[in-house]
Amino acid sequence: MKLAKRILIALALGAIVGVVINAFFPSIFKPLDGYLFTPLGTIFLNLIKMVIVPLVFFSIVTGVANIGDPKKLGRIGIKTITFFLTTTAIAITIGIVLALILKPGLAGTFQTDNLNYEPTKAPPASETFLGIIPVNPIAAMAEGAMLQIIFFAVFIGFAISYLGKKVEGIAKLMEQGNEIMMFLVNLVMKFAPFGTFGLIASAVGQLGFSALKAMFLYMLVVLLALAVHFFFVYGGAMKFLAKRNPVQVIKTYSPAMAVSFSTSSSSATLPVAMEIAQKKLGVPRSISSFVQPLGATINMDGTAIMQGVATIFIAQVFSVDLSITALITVVLTAVLASIGTAAVPGAGLIMLAMVLTAVGLPVEGIALIIGIDRLLDMTRTMVNSTGDLACTLYVTTSEENKGEVFDDVYESGEDDFAKS
Repeated sequence: MKLAKRILIALALGAIVGVVINAFFPSIFKPLDGYLFTPLGTIFLNLIKMVIVPLVFFSIVTGVANIGDPKKLGRIGIKTITFFLTTTAIAITIGIVLALILKPGLAGTFQTDNLNYEPTKAPPASETFLGIIPVNPIAAMAEGAMLQIIFFAVFIGFAISYLGKKVEGIAKLMEQGNEIMMFLVNLVMKFAPFGTFGLIASAVGQLGFSALKAMFLYMLVVLLALAVHFFFVYGGAMKFLAKRNPVQVIKTYSPAMAVSFSTSSSSATLPVAMEIAQKKLGVPRSISSFVQPLGATINMDGTAIMQGVATIFIAQVFSVDLSITALITVVLTAVLASIGTAAVPGAGLIMLAMVLTAVGLPVEGIALIIGIDRLLDMTRTMVNSTGDLACTLYVTTSEENKGEVFDDVYESGEDDFAKS
């Protein structure tokens, strides 16, 4: 059985077991929770925490290094990165605003005493921005100072890209380190069904239907934010920037969207996505082969929406009023983190831990949304992949408007795509 199916089954079983115990056998909940449910959830959360720092470092270094020589990228690189980072900032802002309006974290009652968490005051904005530059990168890694780790990793990636052949060995080492971390992420996610079962059974068994109500409202807020971003931001980009008919584009791109939905992986979607872009939508291979793989690495708008909604949700559960500075920190952290989110199932959940840490919220709050999040992972991956295409079309149209002529364009609707 595929991982997604196992997690969905675990989610359902956990909810059923929790409801049954809460309703009919409350006396046995404590021993079951202490010896089964909580340990399963704790092991999974600890595995997530274990891979956060090295995953962020290797992923960002590799992602920035693979962009290539900035002089050669020219305006295509600038347009691509600007588009991705801008839409990511818009995405997380949409998520935050809807979560603040609909307040999903206040829909249920949660028991948070056992997490031993006390709210911490967010630092001033000036301190947050100045603190991005690490005095000691090694200390930043040891302390889990994520913004500093991201800043240092971007610097390393830029240096590797600029020096090129002089540091081929280091570049290869970073790529191998990134491969190791992606393997470990996949390994950690294999334990996700057990962690999901334990976390959901514990939450629902302790709180009953109240917890489920809040978690489903959280899910609806994320889906609403994804829909707004998909139709208005991406649809608007296709219509006004790429000069394409969004309905026709989405219809043509639907096979790739189906792959991204079923696999929850932008990387797994790339072969189909690039073939459709090149052979059905007339995107030059040179642009498609640069923009779409880069998008699979740094364009994580759906994940950013989840991080924004989840951060507000967890803050509401823990009765923490996030200041404007803290909200800006959430946006900044998520945008910077987007270039390091591995294009594999569940990686966004790991990056959420980093965002929560940046504003002083407990990573343990992930336990409240882990089960529902797996359902959302498929949808937000579909949004991410569509965003890669929107940027590809925009860059293509923009370059054509400048009089650029591409010799590597397939004729739209070529038969070999249908045969493939």
